[in-house]
Amino acid sequence: MKRASRFRPVTLITAVIFALFGAALFLGGIRLATLGGSWYYLIAGIATLVVAALLIIRRTAALWVFALLLLGTTVWAVIEVKFDWWQLMPRVWVWFVLGLWLLTPWVRRGLVRVRGALDAPSTPRSGVLPLWIAVLVAAAVGIAGLLHTNHDRPGELSMDDVTGPQADQQAKAAGDWTDYGGTPYGQRYSPLTQITPDNVSKLKVAWQIETGDKVGPDDPTETTSENTPLKIGDTVYICTPHSRVLAMDAATGQKRWEFDPKLQSPIGFKHWEHMTCRGVAYHDDDKYAAMPPAPAASASAATPASAAGTPVANSCPRRLFLPTADARLIALNADTGTPCEDFGDHGTVDMHSNIGPFNPGGYYSTSPPAVTRNLVIIGGHVTDNYSTDEPSGVIRAYDVHDGHLVWNFDPGNPDETAPIAAGKVYTRNSPNVWSLFSVDETLGMVYLPMGNQTPDQFGGGRTPTSEKFGAGVVALDIATGKLKWNYQFTHHDLWDMDVGGQPTLMDLKTADGVKPAVLASTKQGSVYVLDRRDGTPIFPITEVPRPQGAVAGDHTAPTQPLSALNFIPPTVNEADMWGTNPLDQLWCRVRFRSLRYDGMFTPPSLQGSLVFPGNFGVFDWGGISVDPNRQLMLINPSYMAFQSRLIPKEELAKMEVKMATSETNGIKDTKGIPYAIELSAFLSPLGIPCQAPPWGYVAGVDLQTGRTAWQHKNGTIVDSAPLPIPMPLGVPSLGGMVTTAGGVTFLSGTLDYYVRGYDVRTGRKLWEARLPAGGQATPMTYADKNGKQYVLVTAGGHGSLGTKQGDTVIAYSLPD
Repeated sequence: MKRASRFRPVTLITAVIFALFGAALFLGGIRLATLGGSWYYLIAGIATLVVAALLIIRRTAALWVFALLLLGTTVWAVIEVKFDWWQLMPRVWVWFVLGLWLLTPWVRRGLVRVRGALDAPSTPRSGVLPLWIAVLVAAAVGIAGLLHTNHDRPGELSMDDVTGPQADQQAKAAGDWTDYGGTPYGQRYSPLTQITPDNVSKLKVAWQIETGDKVGPDDPTETTSENTPLKIGDTVYICTPHSRVLAMDAATGQKRWEFDPKLQSPIGFKHWEHMTCRGVAYHDDDKYAAMPPAPAASASAATPASAAGTPVANSCPRRLFLPTADARLIALNADTGTPCEDFGDHGTVDMHSNIGPFNPGGYYSTSPPAVTRNLVIIGGHVTDNYSTDEPSGVIRAYDVHDGHLVWNFDPGNPDETAPIAAGKVYTRNSPNVWSLFSVDETLGMVYLPMGNQTPDQFGGGRTPTSEKFGAGVVALDIATGKLKWNYQFTHHDLWDMDVGGQPTLMDLKTADGVKPAVLASTKQGSVYVLDRRDGTPIFPITEVPRPQGAVAGDHTAPTQPLSALNFIPPTVNEADMWGTNPLDQLWCRVRFRSLRYDGMFTPPSLQGSLVFPGNFGVFDWGGISVDPNRQLMLINPSYMAFQSRLIPKEELAKMEVKMATSETNGIKDTKGIPYAIELSAFLSPLGIPCQAPPWGYVAGVDLQTGRTAWQHKNGTIVDSAPLPIPMPLGVPSLGGMVTTAGGVTFLSGTLDYYVRGYDVRTGRKLWEARLPAGGQATPMTYADKNGKQYVLVTAGGHGSLGTKQGDTVIAYSLPD
């Protein structure tokens, strides 16, 4: 036997690393195998332990065994995921690096050869050639994976004008952004054409301001900057998380005025669930003076005096409506920022009225109200999964001038829309609307994106009205609040599948002619397209059987509606579990096998259920963007799995757990039901999503056919991975897109801190700019008085997503 000339500690250290790695794989592999999962990890663990043992006794046979392990791993990986490079990488890269390390002289020179099956060759390079072959095969497979793309869908949208300007665009100045979604139709579209695919790469910062509203140690975890500013005339209006309003010069960003509502809380803000302000709303008397009156069919005894032509006192002909985080609705003079004294009580309507008790921060409007000729219409957020005795989901319409209550639509008592009597309380815990309304004043209807009756994951005690109105779109008569129609998109919702996005209104060209449509994007991935006059489907909707078997005291709906226009992800399996290395991928596989998962709409369970799409949804409050003239839809679907578990209260009493401080993470001892609710994102111990990427896309759809013309993964993990490497995996986004007639669409909501511009025709990324914080808001675009076009982005971060928080607003424009 030929012995090494001297002992090499590098070989021993390598053996210890292999032993620890192998032991982890072996133990985890046993667990996975007992759950019915892949046997690969158990076999790989055994093989790695054998390599470790051979290294300890310094046998070159270790190289042979590892060569077989690396080659077998490469073949297994290709069988599981073919040549998807981002799935091949976590399966192979660690073994590849270890193989290269074993080939180094520092390790090999510490080994000895003996006569035997594996060490028989007399060459001093015994075992090296097989290992080199295995390493080269793994490298070749990796290169093949890099050259193989199977997630992007290239294509082109037609840029021909199909309909010409639609009514909502004609009702405002082309350079203004008068509503959260651009107009009351919520299209997130601008007719501006100065920025084009040919010049968008030249965009530079035109002005940048810090609002001064920074997140502090006494703020809720979920403090978010989701604001889309307005631009009217020569002024931009910004809302901050603490409900402050700033008015800025549109061309320079110079502050003109600021209003601070001085939020109040008896317990401070730290114990609130969240704090946000998505925006303010705007009303202009002159705009309506130049427009014809509302249709006679919408008139009623509830119409306010101002609608009938009776003169009203008006201290603010141009006013902003601010919903505050302490449940007030404040009217501000758009020119000065002072409260409008003739509205409510010196400018304020107290939204606590007739609501009943609630925890501080447990009821307020996170989204701007809808504003019509005569009314300001507002809903409210309620805390998810806290109790079954939460405030009502009532929608209230106040006179736009004096603030008196004109009507109320209570989903728990939908027929009684006359103003509630003093001392009465709206139906507790009825389905609410926390997102944004859309308005068609010509048809005289307002469209509500409905949430569900809390708690989200248990529906055993829900009322018939909540079962009717939850998780769908409700259309109301503007003047009276009376129900016109409703369409439900998730029956008996147990997954928090609220309709988060603002319904988008447009005139849609169909085979049967142009129809007034409403498009509703949903968390579960369908985009429902209905005739907004009566709620009948324009794109087919099919009832599809879904998994059954709810916990005791609850039930599941036998079917769920699926739109023909949808971005629902395929069912995942164990091979779809991901990770940065074999160990966290193994952890994700074990966790996947431990959860109940029967596909989409798997009911919550005692063992824990996989929720995919998860609670942030394929589409959340960012909604969709359309080019109504070209009949195109631009969207940013996201795919993040969650996990939920119901814990019997008697079991919870024996547990030592820390209660949740966020709506989407941790355990809540939900009052009024027999279970506590545990909810969290489906992440590995390193904080990486357990299901394989891509997790986020941008896509373009031809709305005349419903065809997705292109779809591209979008964003990098540079700001969310343990190491800041800009891997282009495609990351989730929270916030919507804005599309321009110039042929460019913009998005800032990705988990990496960038705003990007894309070619509407192809989806190709044309421009990006680094943001100082997370951009989880929907951008907007406007023109100043000289016709110069700007793209405006709020970069303030999002507490629940863990993106960097800040207080920056940035305007970009082309160089002069």
